[in-house]
Amino acid sequence: MYVIVGANHRSCDGRLRDLLFTEEIEVPVVLSRLRAAGLAEGLWLSTCDRVEVHLVHPDPDDAVRRAIELFAARAGLEPPALSGQVYSLVGDAACRHVFAVASSLDSQVVGEPHVLGQIKEAYRAANAAGMLGQELIPTLQAAFATAKRVRTETAIAERPTSIAAAAVQLARNVHGDIDRCRGLLIGGGDMGLLMIDTLRAAGLGRLTVVSTLDRRAQALARRLDGHFLPVAEIDTALAGADIVVSAVGSGRLLLTPPMIQQALRARRRRPMFLIDAALPTDVAPEVGALDGAFVYDLNDLERVAMSGRDSREAAAVAAWAIVDQAVGAFLEGRASRAAVPTVIALRSHFESVRTALMDQRPGLSADEATRLLINRLLHRPSAMLRQFAAAPDRGTGGAAADADRLVRRLFGLPAADGSAPEPEGGAESVGAEPGAAVARAETPCAAAPVAVVAASDQTPEPAAVAGHATR
Repeated sequence: MYVIVGANHRSCDGRLRDLLFTEEIEVPVVLSRLRAAGLAEGLWLSTCDRVEVHLVHPDPDDAVRRAIELFAARAGLEPPALSGQVYSLVGDAACRHVFAVASSLDSQVVGEPHVLGQIKEAYRAANAAGMLGQELIPTLQAAFATAKRVRTETAIAERPTSIAAAAVQLARNVHGDIDRCRGLLIGGGDMGLLMIDTLRAAGLGRLTVVSTLDRRAQALARRLDGHFLPVAEIDTALAGADIVVSAVGSGRLLLTPPMIQQALRARRRRPMFLIDAALPTDVAPEVGALDGAFVYDLNDLERVAMSGRDSREAAAVAAWAIVDQAVGAFLEGRASRAAVPTVIALRSHFESVRTALMDQRPGLSADEATRLLINRLLHRPSAMLRQFAAAPDRGTGGAAADADRLVRRLFGLPAADGSAPEPEGGAESVGAEPGAAVARAETPCAAAPVAVVAASDQTPEPAAVAGHATR
């Protein structure tokens, strides 16, 4: 059973996510702890907005309990302290969730491009640790394929990239050539990282990284080829920053008028361009009224970059439609493949009965052989049907009624009331859209064509290619 346990920007505050945050170099150690806890198939996903463990385990409740214990140990807390701050998803709901996350429909800023790469990195790390199996591999590869469709067939990715491009243009309006500017990244939300990546590509020079968690700031500074300062030195960092990107989103106003006034005095009134890339916002509204402080939040940047809300919502609807269809197709294909071993066993049984009969009675005519074969093949099913019919619950439906319906459906027999048999494939397949039998959950989601996710003994690279829910 597919199980996800996680903490994200909706379920908990930034403090818990900081405590759970896992650097890339730490992931193999965390995976070994999963294995030691009896969770042999799984991956560990740590991004700016979420930390999740994806597992396959026959006992979902046990898997959730063990995963929460691991979360608590990593955060230095007792498991009860995580109550109400983590979510668990099982089965189809977990599948829908991973499709939505990969397609960036579950991010703080829908369409941001980082999360798909982060999931692929988690996939590779789990593969290297030998922790991917025949349920995680096809599910994740189908999610990757769906994410690619979402990005190529809809405009869902236009908003974040256009917002980042607008930030670059506005920074140039304030400072001119940004090659000589010094940047400051506060926190590590995905949209903040997109802003900094775009600014660096446009020529932004030196970069300093500050975070409420030194470990995270140091990791980001290494990744971004920047400098690290502890959060206690944020005033010094502000005084030296021409362009500030704040992406904490803790729900607390991080940058206040007195802080920015002090920084502007130290800068001798040289202007500061501040991007509030957090949800909820980090910068106090009054900061924008200060002479020399130019403050833009995500809504301001979107007004500069795009036509606005209607186009964003239309893109999101189109993206969810792809995800819904893909999840339905994936779940349907997986269910079909689950029946294959039974079909093979049935065919093998029939063939063994036929072979034994021909060996025992080699001289039979075709009529005698087929009659004896039918009798032998139907002997056990007939005995079981009589046994079900004699059961104590035979008058209330029970096993007898279920067996009767199943046999009639399997062999295309008329119903007990004489009505015509169901068409091949089942009644629910007639006139149904792909995946229509899959109910839409609170978090919609989807899947790729069956050919993409066929089971394999190999573990391909991801590029080749949401129960039990508590939020």
